[in-house]
Amino acid sequence: MLEQFVAVMPGTLAPALLIMCLSVMLTVGEGKDKPISSHWRLWGFILGTIAAIVFATLRATAVINQRTFVNQPVLTVAVVVDLLAIAAVIASPWIVKDWRKHAIWMHLANAVSAIAIALTLFYALPDVILQLTIWVEPDAPVFTSDMLLRALGFLLGLAMSAIVALIFRTMRSTAVRISFTVASVLMMAILFIQHATGLLQMIQAHSLYFPRFLFQPLVFSINHNQQMIMVQALVFAIPAVASMIAGFRMTTKPEPGVNEATVRRHKAFRRHAIASAVWSLVAMIGVTLTLTVGVSATTQQITLSPPEDYSLKDGVATITFAQVEDGHLHRFEYKAKDGTEMRFIIIKKNGGAYGIGLDACENCGDAGYYEKNGKIICKKCEVAINLATIGFKGGCNPIPFPFKMGGGKITIQTADLDALSAHFQ
Repeated sequence: MLEQFVAVMPGTLAPALLIMCLSVMLTVGEGKDKPISSHWRLWGFILGTIAAIVFATLRATAVINQRTFVNQPVLTVAVVVDLLAIAAVIASPWIVKDWRKHAIWMHLANAVSAIAIALTLFYALPDVILQLTIWVEPDAPVFTSDMLLRALGFLLGLAMSAIVALIFRTMRSTAVRISFTVASVLMMAILFIQHATGLLQMIQAHSLYFPRFLFQPLVFSINHNQQMIMVQALVFAIPAVASMIAGFRMTTKPEPGVNEATVRRHKAFRRHAIASAVWSLVAMIGVTLTLTVGVSATTQQITLSPPEDYSLKDGVATITFAQVEDGHLHRFEYKAKDGTEMRFIIIKKNGGAYGIGLDACENCGDAGYYEKNGKIICKKCEVAINLATIGFKGGCNPIPFPFKMGGGKITIQTADLDALSAHFQ
């Protein structure tokens, strides 16, 4: 249950906070006084969710086994839309004030917000939805206590993201607007960094030359994604403090010229302001504990799979297609002439091609690669490798070496491996 919870909550928190922030900053009027574009954000939510479900289903059924060709254009558009959405939030005080005098800007802001919500949901939700596929272990009965606990963890993760966003939303009427605006902009700026990181990660995977000055920040961002998710919640400490200050400053004692109805309103505002601030702090603590204690309790040290057997004769290593045709990562070990213990990996790609390279890369050394949820991931920097680029130089790809295919087997000259032994020393 805990594993499902800590997997689902971080993946849904950012979309929930984005929807909440845009709703607070751009909602105007009531009933018929609302602009015609007031429902566009809802349509963005619906379309983004439906698209994410369809995409996740296609991935789960192996109709699509490479998501890069879909996510890369999505993220390319998303990073631009994120910046436009941030600009809309910054300008929201002017946009919502007397919006009928400049309705076109209200409509543009809502359109940008709808697109931002749809793209964020489409990118974030498929990995969350795919958690459903591991509720039931292969060949196990469907209705078991383990399955029910996984389902409960999944639902609690969704519920917590929604509850946290709703709690933060209660501060919209008690915190100074500028404090909520600052928190919203900071949250969305971090979301922009996350989207930019995903885009650069894909570009890096198939780039023959990726500048090192970009690779280091990319690795830092990937390795600190959990911390960024925490900060997305913690930035709402700004309106929480502002709300608490506003509550304590509100006069609740009868004064000359102030009727009792006004005093009661002041008391209600003070209670609401302090309660909103306190519950928001509780929500932040909950998010922090989930992403620290919860993740730590479910995280185990990654252990590389043991090397498999293969034929080695007269300076030629031979691996049959039958041994590696299942599309999973296969690891092999070779002892070089200088005594160095080396590893190389093979994985079948689309179209009958095979990705072959050392279990090491130029950037991260011989840390090795492991397979998780259908992805090949570097153990050191946690970069997911694009399968199509395995066998090519660049980025965090396995270091390639010559090989031959034919007769239902792959053959490798051990002399070519000997020449690369320095990468394991």
